[in-house]
Amino acid sequence: MAKTALVTGGTGYIGGEVIDQLLARGWAVHTTVRSTAKSEQRLRDRWPDAGERLKIFEADLESDAGWAEANAGCDAVAHVASPFPLAVPDNEDELIVPAREGTLRALRFAKEAGVTRFAQTSSVAAIAYGHDESRTEFDESDWTKIETPGVAPYTKSKTIAERAARDWVEANAPDMEFCSVNPTGVFGPVVNDDLSTSIELIKRLIDGSMPMIPEMGIGVVDVRDVAKIHVLALEAPAEKVRGERFAAANGFMWTREMAEVLRARIGDKARKVPKRKMPYVMVAILALFMPAMQQIKANIGKKRVTSGRHAAETLGFEYIPAEQTIVDTAESLVARGVVTL
Repeated sequence: MAKTALVTGGTGYIGGEVIDQLLARGWAVHTTVRSTAKSEQRLRDRWPDAGERLKIFEADLESDAGWAEANAGCDAVAHVASPFPLAVPDNEDELIVPAREGTLRALRFAKEAGVTRFAQTSSVAAIAYGHDESRTEFDESDWTKIETPGVAPYTKSKTIAERAARDWVEANAPDMEFCSVNPTGVFGPVVNDDLSTSIELIKRLIDGSMPMIPEMGIGVVDVRDVAKIHVLALEAPAEKVRGERFAAANGFMWTREMAEVLRARIGDKARKVPKRKMPYVMVAILALFMPAMQQIKANIGKKRVTSGRHAAETLGFEYIPAEQTIVDTAESLVARGVVTL
Protein backbone atom coordinates (compact mmCIF):
# COMPACT_ATOMS: atom_id res chain seq x y z
CA MET A 1 0.00 0.00 0.00
CA ALA A 2 1.33 3.44 -0.96
CA LYS A 3 2.35 5.66 1.91
CA THR A 4 1.30 9.26 2.46
CA ALA A 5 3.60 12.11 3.45
CA LEU A 6 2.84 15.65 4.54
CA VAL A 7 5.25 18.17 3.01
CA THR A 8 4.85 21.60 4.60
CA GLY A 9 5.54 24.64 2.45
CA GLY A 10 4.65 23.06 -0.88
CA THR A 11 5.14 26.23 -2.90
CA GLY A 12 8.71 26.65 -1.66
CA TYR A 13 11.84 25.79 -3.59
CA ILE A 14 12.82 22.76 -1.51
CA GLY A 15 9.27 21.74 -0.66
CA GLY A 16 8.27 21.60 -4.31
CA GLU A 17 11.21 19.39 -5.20
CA VAL A 18 10.42 17.05 -2.28
CA ILE A 19 6.84 16.72 -3.55
CA ASP A 20 8.14 16.09 -7.06
CA GLN A 21 10.35 13.22 -5.95
CA LEU A 22 7.80 11.69 -3.58
CA LEU A 23 5.13 11.59 -6.29
CA ALA A 24 7.65 10.05 -8.70
CA ARG A 25 8.36 7.31 -6.15
CA GLY A 26 4.69 6.42 -5.68
CA TRP A 27 3.88 8.34 -2.51
CA ALA A 28 0.63 10.20 -1.96
CA VAL A 29 1.32 13.73 -0.74
CA HIS A 30 -0.45 16.23 1.47
CA THR A 31 0.99 19.73 1.42
CA THR A 32 0.36 22.96 3.29
CA VAL A 33 0.24 26.47 1.86
CA ARG A 34 -0.60 29.75 3.52
CA SER A 35 -3.40 30.46 1.04
CA THR A 36 -5.11 27.90 -1.17
CA ALA A 37 -6.72 30.72 -3.14
CA LYS A 38 -3.27 31.96 -4.19
CA SER A 39 -1.43 28.65 -4.46
CA GLU A 40 -3.68 25.70 -5.31
CA GLN A 41 -3.85 26.30 -9.06
CA ARG A 42 -0.12 26.88 -9.21
CA LEU A 43 0.51 23.51 -7.56
CA ARG A 44 -2.06 21.75 -9.76
CA ASP A 45 -0.39 23.20 -12.84
CA ARG A 46 2.98 21.84 -11.71
CA TRP A 47 1.62 18.33 -11.14
CA PRO A 48 -1.36 18.05 -13.50
CA ASP A 49 -1.42 14.26 -13.36
CA ALA A 50 -1.27 13.91 -9.58
CA GLY A 51 -5.04 14.02 -9.08
CA GLU A 52 -6.09 12.76 -5.65
CA ARG A 53 -2.51 11.72 -4.88
CA LEU A 54 -1.85 15.38 -4.09
CA LYS A 55 -4.02 17.11 -1.50
CA ILE A 56 -3.55 20.75 -0.60
CA PHE A 57 -4.37 22.25 2.80
CA GLU A 58 -4.35 25.82 4.07
CA ALA A 59 -2.24 26.07 7.22
CA ASP A 60 -0.01 28.77 8.66
CA LEU A 61 3.02 28.32 10.91
CA GLU A 62 1.48 30.65 13.48
CA SER A 63 -2.02 29.15 13.70
CA ASP A 64 -3.48 25.74 14.63
CA ALA A 65 -6.09 25.92 11.86
CA GLY A 66 -5.72 23.27 9.18
CA TRP A 67 -2.91 21.24 10.72
CA ALA A 68 -5.04 18.34 11.98
CA GLU A 69 -6.62 17.93 8.55
CA ALA A 70 -3.26 18.14 6.79
CA ASN A 71 -1.76 15.39 8.99
CA ALA A 72 -4.75 13.05 8.87
CA GLY A 73 -3.82 9.74 7.27
CA CYS A 74 -0.12 10.56 6.93
CA ASP A 75 2.69 8.13 7.69
CA ALA A 76 5.49 10.72 7.60
CA VAL A 77 6.15 14.45 7.63
CA ALA A 78 8.79 16.53 5.86
CA HIS A 79 8.57 19.88 7.63
CA VAL A 80 10.14 22.23 5.12
CA ALA A 81 8.24 25.49 5.66
CA SER A 82 10.18 28.27 7.39
CA PRO A 83 10.63 32.01 6.80
CA PHE A 84 13.77 33.00 4.83
CA PRO A 85 13.83 36.72 3.92
CA LEU A 86 16.14 38.54 1.55
CA ALA A 87 16.44 41.40 4.05
CA VAL A 88 17.38 41.34 7.72
CA PRO A 89 14.23 42.01 9.80
CA ASP A 90 14.06 44.89 12.26
CA ASN A 91 13.05 42.49 15.03
CA GLU A 92 14.70 39.05 15.12
CA ASP A 93 11.54 37.55 16.65
CA GLU A 94 9.88 38.03 13.26
CA LEU A 95 11.95 35.00 12.21
CA ILE A 96 12.60 33.18 15.47
CA VAL A 97 9.03 32.91 16.72
CA PRO A 98 7.41 31.44 13.57
CA ALA A 99 10.37 29.12 12.96
CA ARG A 100 10.29 27.72 16.51
CA GLU A 101 6.55 27.72 17.11
CA GLY A 102 5.79 26.48 13.60
CA THR A 103 8.11 23.52 14.04
CA LEU A 104 6.62 22.63 17.44
CA ARG A 105 3.11 22.99 16.00
CA ALA A 106 3.99 20.65 13.13
CA LEU A 107 5.44 18.10 15.57
CA ARG A 108 2.47 18.27 17.93
CA PHE A 109 -0.12 17.70 15.22
CA ALA A 110 2.02 14.96 13.65
CA LYS A 111 2.14 13.09 16.95
CA GLU A 112 -1.61 13.49 17.47
CA ALA A 113 -2.19 12.02 13.99
CA GLY A 114 0.00 9.00 14.73
CA VAL A 115 2.87 10.01 12.42
CA THR A 116 6.01 8.03 13.25
CA ARG A 117 8.60 9.54 10.86
CA PHE A 118 9.45 13.25 10.86
CA ALA A 119 12.19 15.03 8.89
CA GLN A 120 12.75 18.68 9.80
CA THR A 121 14.39 21.00 7.31
CA SER A 122 16.97 22.81 9.38
CA SER A 123 20.04 24.50 7.91
CA VAL A 124 23.80 24.78 7.99
CA ALA A 125 22.89 27.98 9.81
CA ALA A 126 22.35 25.74 12.85
CA ILE A 127 25.85 24.25 12.45
CA ALA A 128 28.59 26.57 11.26
CA TYR A 129 28.10 30.03 12.78
CA GLY A 130 29.21 31.82 15.92
CA HIS A 131 32.43 29.79 16.15
CA ASP A 132 35.98 31.03 16.39
CA GLU A 133 36.93 32.94 13.24
CA SER A 134 39.83 30.56 12.59
CA ARG A 135 37.52 27.58 12.08
CA THR A 136 36.64 26.78 8.47
CA GLU A 137 35.48 23.14 8.54
CA PHE A 138 32.29 21.79 10.12
CA ASP A 139 29.97 18.79 10.16
CA GLU A 140 26.67 17.74 11.76
CA SER A 141 28.30 17.29 15.17
CA ASP A 142 28.72 21.08 15.40
CA TRP A 143 26.11 23.52 16.67
CA THR A 144 25.95 27.25 15.98
CA LYS A 145 26.70 29.38 19.04
CA ILE A 146 23.82 31.84 19.00
CA GLU A 147 25.19 33.77 21.97
CA THR A 148 28.14 34.99 19.87
CA PRO A 149 27.77 38.70 18.99
CA GLY A 150 26.78 39.31 15.39
CA VAL A 151 24.95 36.03 14.74
CA ALA A 152 22.14 36.90 12.31
CA PRO A 153 18.42 36.52 13.13
CA TYR A 154 17.90 33.86 10.46
CA THR A 155 20.82 31.87 11.83
CA LYS A 156 19.39 32.11 15.33
CA SER A 157 15.93 31.09 14.11
CA LYS A 158 17.14 27.87 12.49
CA THR A 159 19.31 26.92 15.47
CA ILE A 160 16.59 27.62 18.01
CA ALA A 161 13.95 25.81 15.96
CA GLU A 162 16.06 22.67 15.61
CA ARG A 163 17.07 22.65 19.28
CA ALA A 164 13.43 23.12 20.28
CA ALA A 165 12.31 20.30 18.00
CA ARG A 166 14.84 17.86 19.41
CA ASP A 167 13.99 18.78 22.99
CA TRP A 168 10.26 18.40 22.27
CA VAL A 169 10.68 14.97 20.67
CA GLU A 170 12.80 13.75 23.59
CA ALA A 171 10.23 14.94 26.11
CA ASN A 172 6.97 14.23 24.29
CA ALA A 173 7.50 11.68 21.50
CA PRO A 174 10.58 9.55 22.28
CA ASP A 175 9.41 6.83 19.88
CA MET A 176 9.13 9.21 16.93
CA GLU A 177 11.76 8.64 14.23
CA PHE A 178 12.95 12.24 14.01
CA CYS A 179 15.85 13.64 11.99
CA SER A 180 16.93 16.98 10.58
CA VAL A 181 18.27 17.92 7.15
CA ASN A 182 20.74 20.82 7.27
CA PRO A 183 21.46 22.26 3.80
CA THR A 184 24.10 24.79 2.87
CA GLY A 185 23.19 27.28 0.10
CA VAL A 186 20.62 25.57 -2.11
CA PHE A 187 20.97 25.98 -5.87
CA GLY A 188 19.73 24.12 -8.94
CA PRO A 189 16.96 24.31 -11.54
CA VAL A 190 14.06 26.67 -10.84
CA VAL A 191 10.43 26.17 -11.86
CA ASN A 192 9.22 29.77 -11.60
CA ASP A 193 10.30 33.27 -10.60
CA ASP A 194 9.72 32.79 -6.87
CA LEU A 195 13.43 32.61 -6.06
CA SER A 196 15.24 31.52 -2.92
CA THR A 197 17.91 33.78 -1.45
CA SER A 198 20.69 31.56 -2.82
CA ILE A 199 19.29 31.63 -6.35
CA GLU A 200 19.19 35.43 -6.25
CA LEU A 201 23.00 35.36 -6.19
CA ILE A 202 23.20 33.53 -9.54
CA LYS A 203 20.45 35.70 -11.01
CA ARG A 204 22.38 38.85 -10.15
CA LEU A 205 25.59 37.44 -11.60
CA ILE A 206 24.05 36.75 -15.00
CA ASP A 207 21.54 39.60 -15.37
CA GLY A 208 24.09 42.38 -14.85
CA SER A 209 22.64 43.73 -11.60
CA MET A 210 25.85 42.79 -9.75
CA PRO A 211 28.48 44.85 -11.60
CA MET A 212 31.38 43.60 -9.48
CA ILE A 213 32.06 40.45 -7.48
CA PRO A 214 32.11 40.63 -3.68
CA GLU A 215 34.69 38.50 -1.87
CA MET A 216 31.99 36.21 -0.55
CA GLY A 217 31.62 32.46 -0.64
CA ILE A 218 28.88 29.99 0.14
CA GLY A 219 28.40 26.28 0.64
CA VAL A 220 26.72 24.70 -2.38
CA VAL A 221 24.22 21.86 -2.63
CA ASP A 222 21.74 20.98 -5.36
CA VAL A 223 18.02 21.28 -4.55
CA ARG A 224 17.55 17.85 -6.13
CA ASP A 225 19.99 16.36 -3.63
CA VAL A 226 18.40 18.19 -0.70
CA ALA A 227 15.03 16.75 -1.70
CA LYS A 228 16.58 13.31 -2.18
CA ILE A 229 17.92 13.40 1.38
CA HIS A 230 14.44 14.23 2.67
CA VAL A 231 12.84 11.42 0.67
CA LEU A 232 15.45 8.85 1.67
CA ALA A 233 15.11 9.98 5.29
CA LEU A 234 11.38 9.19 5.07
CA GLU A 235 12.03 5.80 3.49
CA ALA A 236 15.17 4.50 5.23
CA PRO A 237 15.10 1.99 8.11
CA ALA A 238 14.47 3.61 11.48
CA GLU A 239 17.96 2.87 12.78
CA LYS A 240 19.47 5.01 10.00
CA VAL A 241 17.25 7.98 10.76
CA ARG A 242 16.33 8.24 14.43
CA GLY A 243 17.98 11.30 15.99
CA GLU A 244 20.20 11.96 12.97
CA ARG A 245 21.39 15.25 11.55
CA PHE A 246 22.06 15.12 7.83
CA ALA A 247 24.18 18.02 6.62
CA ALA A 248 23.34 18.51 2.95
CA ALA A 249 26.53 19.96 1.51
CA ASN A 250 28.72 19.49 -1.52
CA GLY A 251 31.59 21.90 -1.19
CA PHE A 252 32.22 25.62 -0.90
CA MET A 253 32.54 28.12 -3.74
CA TRP A 254 33.63 31.74 -3.75
CA THR A 255 31.42 34.01 -5.82
CA ARG A 256 34.35 34.60 -8.17
CA GLU A 257 34.56 30.83 -8.76
CA MET A 258 30.87 30.70 -9.63
CA ALA A 259 31.44 33.53 -12.09
CA GLU A 260 34.34 31.64 -13.67
CA VAL A 261 32.22 28.49 -14.05
CA LEU A 262 29.42 30.46 -15.68
CA ARG A 263 31.76 32.17 -18.16
CA ALA A 264 33.34 28.83 -19.04
CA ARG A 265 30.14 26.78 -19.33
CA ILE A 266 27.13 28.83 -20.51
CA GLY A 267 28.66 30.76 -23.39
CA ASP A 268 27.04 34.01 -24.48
CA LYS A 269 24.50 33.79 -21.66
CA ALA A 270 27.37 34.74 -19.32
CA ARG A 271 28.22 37.96 -21.15
CA LYS A 272 27.02 40.13 -18.25
CA VAL A 273 28.81 38.14 -15.56
CA PRO A 274 31.22 40.56 -13.85
CA LYS A 275 34.98 40.08 -13.70
CA ARG A 276 36.14 42.82 -11.33
CA LYS A 277 36.30 42.44 -7.56
CA MET A 278 33.98 44.64 -5.50
CA PRO A 279 35.98 46.68 -2.96
CA TYR A 280 34.87 46.18 0.62
CA VAL A 281 34.10 49.88 1.02
CA MET A 282 31.54 49.59 -1.79
CA VAL A 283 29.94 46.59 -0.12
CA ALA A 284 29.65 48.60 3.09
CA ILE A 285 28.11 51.59 1.33
CA LEU A 286 25.61 49.48 -0.63
CA ALA A 287 24.59 47.70 2.58
CA LEU A 288 23.32 51.03 3.86
CA PHE A 289 20.76 51.24 1.03
CA MET A 290 20.23 47.62 -0.13
CA PRO A 291 18.99 45.20 2.56
CA ALA A 292 20.20 42.15 0.63
CA MET A 293 23.76 43.50 0.73
CA GLN A 294 23.71 43.41 4.54
CA GLN A 295 24.00 39.62 4.48
CA ILE A 296 26.80 39.79 1.91
CA LYS A 297 28.69 42.30 4.06
CA ALA A 298 28.43 40.00 7.09
CA ASN A 299 30.08 37.15 5.17
CA ILE A 300 32.86 38.94 3.29
CA GLY A 301 36.04 36.88 3.27
CA LYS A 302 34.63 34.11 5.48
CA LYS A 303 35.02 30.47 4.50
CA ARG A 304 32.77 27.83 6.04
CA VAL A 305 33.09 24.33 4.60
CA THR A 306 30.50 21.86 5.87
CA SER A 307 30.91 18.16 5.13
CA GLY A 308 27.93 16.35 3.62
CA ARG A 309 29.67 12.98 3.60
CA HIS A 310 27.65 11.52 6.47
CA ALA A 311 24.33 11.97 4.66
CA ALA A 312 25.66 10.45 1.44
CA GLU A 313 27.19 7.44 3.18
CA THR A 314 24.27 6.78 5.54
CA LEU A 315 21.50 7.17 2.97
CA GLY A 316 23.43 5.86 -0.03
CA PHE A 317 23.62 8.46 -2.81
CA GLU A 318 26.10 10.66 -4.67
CA TYR A 319 25.91 14.44 -4.87
CA ILE A 320 25.50 16.26 -8.17
CA PRO A 321 28.81 18.10 -8.82
CA ALA A 322 28.70 21.67 -7.52
CA GLU A 323 29.83 23.18 -10.83
CA GLN A 324 27.00 21.40 -12.66
CA THR A 325 24.54 22.70 -10.08
CA ILE A 326 25.64 26.29 -10.73
CA VAL A 327 25.35 25.80 -14.50
CA ASP A 328 21.90 24.21 -14.20
CA THR A 329 20.75 27.10 -12.01
CA ALA A 330 21.76 29.70 -14.57
CA GLU A 331 20.42 27.76 -17.55
CA SER A 332 17.02 27.33 -15.90
CA LEU A 333 16.80 31.03 -14.99
CA VAL A 334 17.19 31.87 -18.66
CA ALA A 335 14.97 29.04 -19.92
CA ARG A 336 12.14 30.02 -17.55
CA GLY A 337 12.37 33.66 -18.59
CA VAL A 338 13.35 34.79 -15.11
CA VAL A 339 16.45 36.38 -16.61
CA THR A 340 16.19 38.09 -19.98
CA LEU A 341 19.51 38.66 -21.70
